[in-house]
Amino acid sequence: MTTGATGTVRLLDLSRLVSRVGRGAWTGIDRVEAAYLQRLLAEDEPLFALVRSSFGFTLFDRAGSHALADRLFGRIPWGQADTLSRLFLKAHPEKRRAEADVRRLSLGRANRRALPGLLRDTLPGPPCWINVGHSDLQVSVFDAVHRLGGMVVVLVHDTIPLDHPDWQREGTVDSFRARIQQVAGKADLVVHTAQATRELTERHFAREGRVPDGIVAHLGIDAPVPDDTQLSANIRRDRPYFVVLGTIEPRKNHALLLDAWAKLATRLPGDDMPMLYIVGSRGWRNEPVFDRLDKGPAHVRELGPLPDGAVASLLTRAQALLMPSLVEGFGLPPGEALALGCPVIASDLPVYREVFGNNLVYLDPHDLYSWVEQIRTFATKNRGAQATASSLPTWDDHFNLVLKCL
Repeated sequence: MTTGATGTVRLLDLSRLVSRVGRGAWTGIDRVEAAYLQRLLAEDEPLFALVRSSFGFTLFDRAGSHALADRLFGRIPWGQADTLSRLFLKAHPEKRRAEADVRRLSLGRANRRALPGLLRDTLPGPPCWINVGHSDLQVSVFDAVHRLGGMVVVLVHDTIPLDHPDWQREGTVDSFRARIQQVAGKADLVVHTAQATRELTERHFAREGRVPDGIVAHLGIDAPVPDDTQLSANIRRDRPYFVVLGTIEPRKNHALLLDAWAKLATRLPGDDMPMLYIVGSRGWRNEPVFDRLDKGPAHVRELGPLPDGAVASLLTRAQALLMPSLVEGFGLPPGEALALGCPVIASDLPVYREVFGNNLVYLDPHDLYSWVEQIRTFATKNRGAQATASSLPTWDDHFNLVLKCL
């Protein structure tokens, strides 16, 4: 495998995490970028970080990367907003403070044209630019790294926007296609999170005329830490309940669960009828589901996005996590639920089979009858005995594969 010139100077892109400051709980992609930050800080190789903020690119050494990590992980609060950050009146107050700290902590700043000079004058050698958040996948950064004799490693999570354009927000398909075109043309190594997604991604690369070298490295599964104090006091956990987790968008297939709960309500007496807790923000192109939720269906409660500790607390007592998705790129929620001892009923998707094997209960995402029957069965199970999962992927496994290629 040809992966480029040298990879001893690691340049981790943290633009995604910084852009998410003030926007609530981390998404799955955010968690992956955070995992890379934690792991690379623990390594001995030279480490730098690149962040594209409102005022161009900023570069950080290891100490600056540590300082960013302390703030991103909440160990240290962000500092005070400065004059420049106050110009962004519509930005979240915490985001303005983060922008100010980014400038204070950085080694230097540069616009797109000056980026090659900043990297050349600051880095001790050719960099290995590692991008796992899909930010900054633009020609200027690829070329700046390659001009120094470095290599580019990109983690592609999935190609769902290209595979299912009708489910996407307005304007996102074209921008995603542009990023995939850059990766196809200029990446030295692509990290795929599963063989199932690799096959789909490389088909798109082939259409662009080049398939970069690639490896498959499953994402690691960490058990989140439950925190009952993050749960609202009026969330009842003294009766059987199920959880569905994720943005309320078409591919997550919430409509099937609403249909299932309507059916169950006609078959189970009130005392035996389980609750359905829907965790996640409202997304896009899902107005029929939003209309049904606005009407307050019986035994269904929309909780919105919750902190990680609250989600973990819910899962520890749930009868099961329900994931009737029509398509997924990997599936961190099922893995995290299993790590907490929570059973998972999920769609029979190739990526789930590959990553989780027989740890899940698999159903056809279009077969309402099967979902109703399984939910009714699980509703009466004793939740005192936790589910056990075998062979969940770990971050050590992931990085053992990736880091030896840098």
